Amino acid sequence: MDSIRFENVSKSFGKTKVINNLNLSIEKGERLILLGPSGCGKSTILRMISGLESVSTGNLYLNGKLANNIDSGDRDIAMVFQNYALYPHMTIEENVGYGLKIHKEKKDVIKSRVAEAIGILGLTGLEGRYPRELSGGQRQRVALARAIVKHSDFFLLDEPLSNLDAQLRGQARKELVKIHEMYGQTFIYVTHDQIEAMTVGQRIALVSEGDLQMLDTPHNVYHRPANIFVAKFIGSPSMNIINVKLEGRELVLGDQKVELPEMWLNQIQKEEHSQLKLGIRPENVLFTREKTKYSIEVDIKYVENYGNRVGFYTEIGGEEMISIMPEDEFTVGEKVYWNILPERLHFFDGNTTQSVGYPEEMGR
Repeated sequence: MDSIRFENVSKSFGKTKVINNLNLSIEKGERLILLGPSGCGKSTILRMISGLESVSTGNLYLNGKLANNIDSGDRDIAMVFQNYALYPHMTIEENVGYGLKIHKEKKDVIKSRVAEAIGILGLTGLEGRYPRELSGGQRQRVALARAIVKHSDFFLLDEPLSNLDAQLRGQARKELVKIHEMYGQTFIYVTHDQIEAMTVGQRIALVSEGDLQMLDTPHNVYHRPANIFVAKFIGSPSMNIINVKLEGRELVLGDQKVELPEMWLNQIQKEEHSQLKLGIRPENVLFTREKTKYSIEVDIKYVENYGNRVGFYTEIGGEEMISIMPEDEFTVGEKVYWNILPERLHFFDGNTTQSVGYPEEMGR
């Protein structure tokens, strides 16, 4: 059952359109991530769900009911913002229970729910403190507690972890997943952080310039990107993309050629592509000192040591490429063979930037 559904929804601020004809269905109880670069429109989508922004055109449905004109306070929404928005004059216990208090819940219900939320988020013993007496991570947990205490149908989070350091973000991600598994609300999470998206989401909606680029599981977004934008946005370092040509059964990369496996020939030749681009993730490139069936010769131009892995930069057809390997086995200036792993390739139409698809025998 759809919990949230956008039908041909657009949003404009004056003459500036920020959401373009959005069609998106979110299942009841799903953990969906709205992912994309800053300014792409993902927070606007969240704010339309919450009622903080109106729909310019199209229809928004919540639990099957047209919600375009439903006030924000009547949408059964719990929302967590990036800046915490805690009341400085209230104790932690008062902050967490305030939403229930203004909705005139019974005192025993408020007390029970607040104690439950505070316990879940590891805030026991801090109930009488004020926000100024807490660390950033503790304040963020208070904001989360204030949201989950409402037991709302919709749990909306707008970059809630961006003010935390890396270690705290990792802990908070686990807490969020546990909270969702415990209560099962429809969970919409806005972020520009791909690690948060991949680890928290059951599905990812990737947005760019107001357009929905791809909606799928984290696995498929990474392994079967719908277009070049998705391919380059997901993954760090991002996917290598290079212009190539197909001549007979061979793939031309720069001034070198390599045989292309039958499965890829069949896939690419299903449609005519006047321009073709090859994509391969840095961790899927293998360097060897001996030529293999699927390799071309390159010079190592630059090396970056990341501690647990090493980045090797090369150039093919005038374009910089990077390979990530676990060991520092090669040196600047050395000639090596850049091996293509057929089962790890991606091909895109050079004009539309859309994926040409994947051979059926590739079990990604």
